[in-house]
Amino acid sequence: MKEAKKGALARFWDGDLMWSFRHSPVAIISFVIAVGLFLSAFFSSFIAPYNPFDLASFDLGNAFLPPAWQEGGNWKFVLGTDDQGRDMLSAILYGLKVSLEIGLSSVLISIVLGVSLGLVSGYVGGLTDSVIMRFCDVMLSFPAILLALLIDGVLRAILPESAHDQAAYAVLIFAISLSGWVRYARTVRGATLSEKKRDYVQAAQIHGVNSFGIMFSHILPNVLGPVLVLATVQVATAIIAEATLSFLGVGVPPTTPSLGTLIRIGNEFLFSGEWWIAIFPGIALILFVLAINLLGDWLRDALNPKLQ
Repeated sequence: MKEAKKGALARFWDGDLMWSFRHSPVAIISFVIAVGLFLSAFFSSFIAPYNPFDLASFDLGNAFLPPAWQEGGNWKFVLGTDDQGRDMLSAILYGLKVSLEIGLSSVLISIVLGVSLGLVSGYVGGLTDSVIMRFCDVMLSFPAILLALLIDGVLRAILPESAHDQAAYAVLIFAISLSGWVRYARTVRGATLSEKKRDYVQAAQIHGVNSFGIMFSHILPNVLGPVLVLATVQVATAIIAEATLSFLGVGVPPTTPSLGTLIRIGNEFLFSGEWWIAIFPGIALILFVLAINLLGDWLRDALNPKLQ
């Protein structure tokens, strides 16, 4: 059993995907940065010096402290503090965790919805295909951020004002996921149109396998490559969408230190000299999004048989 497991790991390590990864410095550096930031966010409650959610621990006497290496800084607050005396390093780590939770959740919902509709559209065809694709065309006619703003505004108008803060996470995830599922649907639909003509699908039909089984047991595993590449890039897009909505004031509550909220707060003090409140969260956002996008580009090329 151990030999078989070792053999599987060895085959994976020596496979085309890992060979491409080992010979791509950009992919390796991007992977290290992305994993480092992801682990920092995941373990933020252990790594962060302070808890930015604990309002009782804020000291306004520590407000607007510059980074520790500047005059007036304090090494207790390495990256300085914001207008409430909140440690910027702790706020960035917790903010990255919030942004990741929202981004990953919205991408997961988009994948489930988009892949399901894409499979049905491509396999069933006919009127079903036309209706789903025309709906996709309508959704694509709106910029993603404007669509997310529209959905967010409608849901906030429906919900009572007292429930806005409690429902902010769910509303934000729902808005971003509904603006992102279309690309999965169109990608999977195109791949399904090609796959359903293959011999293994016809063999399954002859053996009496129902349409649901063919779509999700036979076709789905063969169309996951493009979905994986798209999902990698969409994580970065979803995080940017969250940051944009929070920056515009329609995202998470102001007391929640997401990256977008931190940048919005810092923007108010950017021209008064407290540059670190906006710059450091912005750098964290740029680093993570850039690393994810570069990984997505590498994965797209590595999974493209025409480039092998």
